Amino acid sequence: MGLIGIESRVEKLESYLAIESNDVRIIGIWGTGGKGKTTLARVVYSMVSNHFEACCFIANVREESKKCGLCKLQKILLKKLLMLENLNLQDVDDGVQMIKNRLHNKKILLVLDDVNELDQLKKLAGEHCWFGSGSRIMITTRDRHLLVNHEVNEIYEAEVLNHDEALKLFSLKAFKMDHPAEDYEKLSQAFVDYSKGLPLALEVLGSFLCKKNIDEWESELNRLTEFCDRGILNVLQISFDGLRPTEKDIFLNIACFFNHKNRDDVIKILDYLGLHAIIGLRVLIDKSLIKLELHENRLWMHNLLQEMGRDIVCQECPKDPGKRSRLWSFKDIDNVLTKNMGTEAIQSIVLELYEPKKVYWNPEAFSKMQDLRLLKICGVQLMHDLKHLPNSLRILDWRGYPSKSLTSSFQSKSFENLKFMNLSESLKLIEVPDIIEVPNLESLVLENCINLHRIHPSIGIHKKITILNLRGCKKLTSLPSKFEMECLTKLDLYRCSKITKIPPSIGIHKKLTILFLYECKNLTSLPSKFEMECLPQLFLSRCSKITKIPKFGRNMKCVGGLYLSGTAITTLPTSIEHLTNLVELDLRNCKNLMHLPDTIFKIKLIAKVNLWGCSKLDRLPENLGNAKSLEWLDLSKTAIRKVPSSIGLLKNLYFLALSPNKLWYELLPFYSMPTSPHPMDLIFSSLSLSPASSLKELTLSDCNLKAISNDIGSLFSLEQLDLSGNDFVCFPESIIRLSKLTWMNLNNCTSLRSLPKLPLNIERVWANGCISLEMLPDPLKPSDSLEPSLSLHNCFQLADNQSCID
Repeated sequence: MGLIGIESRVEKLESYLAIESNDVRIIGIWGTGGKGKTTLARVVYSMVSNHFEACCFIANVREESKKCGLCKLQKILLKKLLMLENLNLQDVDDGVQMIKNRLHNKKILLVLDDVNELDQLKKLAGEHCWFGSGSRIMITTRDRHLLVNHEVNEIYEAEVLNHDEALKLFSLKAFKMDHPAEDYEKLSQAFVDYSKGLPLALEVLGSFLCKKNIDEWESELNRLTEFCDRGILNVLQISFDGLRPTEKDIFLNIACFFNHKNRDDVIKILDYLGLHAIIGLRVLIDKSLIKLELHENRLWMHNLLQEMGRDIVCQECPKDPGKRSRLWSFKDIDNVLTKNMGTEAIQSIVLELYEPKKVYWNPEAFSKMQDLRLLKICGVQLMHDLKHLPNSLRILDWRGYPSKSLTSSFQSKSFENLKFMNLSESLKLIEVPDIIEVPNLESLVLENCINLHRIHPSIGIHKKITILNLRGCKKLTSLPSKFEMECLTKLDLYRCSKITKIPPSIGIHKKLTILFLYECKNLTSLPSKFEMECLPQLFLSRCSKITKIPKFGRNMKCVGGLYLSGTAITTLPTSIEHLTNLVELDLRNCKNLMHLPDTIFKIKLIAKVNLWGCSKLDRLPENLGNAKSLEWLDLSKTAIRKVPSSIGLLKNLYFLALSPNKLWYELLPFYSMPTSPHPMDLIFSSLSLSPASSLKELTLSDCNLKAISNDIGSLFSLEQLDLSGNDFVCFPESIIRLSKLTWMNLNNCTSLRSLPKLPLNIERVWANGCISLEMLPDPLKPSDSLEPSLSLHNCFQLADNQSCID
């Protein structure tokens, strides 16, 4: 398992969980900080999670409930356990009712990590009956009395490591092997004895001493024994003191602001602050001061280390938060800004409220903070406009900024240090002023500023901006006509529904890697040519007034995805062949599309083509078979009535869907004529040309099929078959040769009278609404295999026959 001493502890905790039992069990994991409670819970969680319908691990309940409230934690719990994206809770009581009502029949696994108040348990896992049979809830806490009061089934006391385990863990960190190096045995024993078997202390101390000489070891041991009354905090402090200044800054920023945050987001912020994040984080990880949760890409700092880091900041000036380097609690921030108690000592302020609060901050609140570098605010309703922002800022991240425009500071001062500005969801913001005095700005985010009318022309000629996010700015009518943002890599105009045209220079931008034009409903004018050399994907979906796609230049070799669904185009330019790395083409619901150029299927890598709902498209290019990499082809709801015979050359095709436009049957009376071969027969015969056909999913629903070709038995790779809504009377016996077929949909095949014996591996058959179905084979499959699950609702003839037999 790779964790020292974990096996026996896991075994004991698993015995408490009794996974095979159907009762609901709540298990407490209790112990002082640093004993590895969270690690143990995570290991067991990952080992047993496959026994449950849904699982949820809520980390750091103590800190998160204080910061964002229990209602937010209830939402997290419900979203994960119910797989919901959008969830509205009125308050905590509403959350309690939803947990009771929605989870009482569901077998779930829930971990509540670092709980410190009984009310947290009452609101998140109040009683056993809230959860379905077989559910398990694990709670980690430092407070045993809390578990007793909550009447948990069992309490597991987290154990320290025994001497041998402790020495092994310490040695792995200090020497990169499972025993002490020669000449270091006695010193190692001394440090292990001091650490008292606490995994956190052993990891931090061993990592700190790694590669240090004997003199340094002896010096640190003397230092530890001098302040023995501080115990583990002394160990942690020694490791912090050994960091370089930038590493200390990174450590304190994570402790105060960024614990449990996404690693990539934290790296960006720290880099904007000039702290060389990647190197610094590597040092902290090597010293066991932080860890990386790989499955979620989050940074994790033990709560004891976080407490130590925050205590270091508080000790900078215990009685006056205005003289500390970092502020994170609402109480301290509100006090400092309301009373204008800020000083040049303050470097960073981060306040993230999940329930909005009215604040009466002094308009001059930031005027004395001459070294403020990071200002991140979310969830406040400012009752007075600000008059000043310090030009020392490197990051201004204020969601819901309360004014119509930025403060006059932006006109009167040069903000040379500002690199990141995020004013998303600022409902009062109607314009962005001249940013010529913000020459080093790299990222400008104005997402969902729904009343923003204009952005200043200076943005269009800015030389450093790499990210411009205007997503959801519904009243923004245009971009600057002079658009020369030579460093721009990301332009997001998603749902900018009033923009009508795109500056021509965007079409030939050399550095763009992301261009979102999705759902720009009034966009009618695009550049005459696309020649974006670095763009991997082009999004124009649901731009419903786009009638023509520009020519593609020869240098657009990076494009792997072209998304044009819901546009008004009638064809595609023949120059699409220049997109030599195109893999996916999405043309869903292009209801005016009438023609596809044959150059599409000259693209060697194209693997997925979606033409669903292209109701005027009646044919495919004859060279379809040239697309050797094609795997996925959806022709549902089109006017296509004949597939090119070259489809049989598509050796990699595993998904094919044909569910035609119902108008076919009125337009094509010859379908019922016996002298005319049915187009679907041509499909079967073409696909079955190769015995090695790779087709795995075939949908031919509502195709008016009068019969199924015996050639269907040659599709040996077929796993899923949908023939619903057709008119055939019987099914060819060759289907039994489809050994990989697992499910089949025959719903509403109203003429179907009988079924043949089914393939060995079939698991599910839907035949609802087959009103003519009279008999089923007995047995359905070879006698040595399990019978499939059958759905036979509204099969009236079958029901009558069965009642006669009975």
